Amino acid sequence: QVQLVESGGGSVQAGGSLSLSCAVSGRTFSIYAVGWFRQAPGKEREFVAAITWSGRATDYVDSVKGRFTSSRDNAKNTVSLQMSSLKPEDTANYYCAAGSKWPARTANKYDYWGQGTQVTVTS
Repeated sequence: QVQLVESGGGSVQAGGSLSLSCAVSGRTFSIYAVGWFRQAPGKEREFVAAITWSGRATDYVDSVKGRFTSSRDNAKNTVSLQMSSLKPEDTANYYCAAGSKWPARTANKYDYWGQGTQVTVTS
């Protein structure tokens, strides 16, 4: 089993920045990738970003390229999502997930999920 716990959500004005963290524990040797998804009210969960557990490769949805950066802290077994130039349309509940496949842009590629953290961007 793998456990994931997100933190760092909150409320920020448009143009501001937030950093999310995903603490990963358990059978981390089984992980190949950690992904970030978001879900706004009334909308489907959508892929945002992913990073290989090695940290060597990343992938981003076009709408966040150049604004969001995912990185891994090897010593702490955490994955971060640094978000800048935030827009109101970035408002959603953000989830991190872990899986053993790459590329991994769809939710079915992931086996373990965190509980989510809310990000609200006000205009």
